Amino acid sequence: MTVIYPSPIFGPVHSRRLGVSLGINLLPADGKFCSFDCIYCECGFNKDRRSTKKLPTRQEVQSALRAKLQEMKANGPSPDVLTFAGNGEPTAHPQFAEIIDDTLALRDEFFPNAKVSVLTNGTMLGRDNVFAALLKVDNNIVKLDTVNQVYIEAVDRPTSKYDVKQVIERMKAFEGHCIVQTMFMHGTFDGKDVGNLSDQYVEPWLEAVKYIAPSKVMIYTIDRETPAHHLQKATHQELDAIIDRLTAMGISATASY
Repeated sequence: MTVIYPSPIFGPVHSRRLGVSLGINLLPADGKFCSFDCIYCECGFNKDRRSTKKLPTRQEVQSALRAKLQEMKANGPSPDVLTFAGNGEPTAHPQFAEIIDDTLALRDEFFPNAKVSVLTNGTMLGRDNVFAALLKVDNNIVKLDTVNQVYIEAVDRPTSKYDVKQVIERMKAFEGHCIVQTMFMHGTFDGKDVGNLSDQYVEPWLEAVKYIAPSKVMIYTIDRETPAHHLQKATHQELDAIIDRLTAMGISATASY
């Protein structure tokens, strides 16, 4: 089964990449709200997960987060990270920037050593308030599965206009305060090969990563059930080979298998 997360707070969960993570879901609890419709999304396809509820308000998020952090302060565990993730694209929330300010204040009050992370697909980087908010968080984690626009349209399936070249320029503008996150996989969808591990995809992606000059790169592969049923994990060896190439370029990188 694909996963739909509670809202506005879920967990804590153990993240493969981030440790003990308290989730913050700015999307409705009964469905998806996303500017991508990735064929590998653990939350399922957008059309199958239509929401009927409204987005949580800034006040609802702040109140729920304060209550959960008070509980964790009293009973444990201590979070390593507060992670904006959940049922879609967190930066699509109209009060995303203000919620980031609230979250940073609550983090400082209860667990000042915890990091604040945002997982974003980058579709809203053109909004100045979103860009500024992402500069404030500890881990600004931006998806870049490839630099191939045709592949993005077939696999990430943006729901509105998306220009990967413009997104790369915005990622570059973070001046290093950015973590690139990339899904590598094998498989087919609608009868077409959707693997992105060949040099056709990896080499231009490496060039883009070098240009962006992020603080870190996180690569990963499929871990949970996907709505498209003919996708397969990348191997340890394939991911390790990409890590070696990034390391040789002087870029810090990790892989989640």
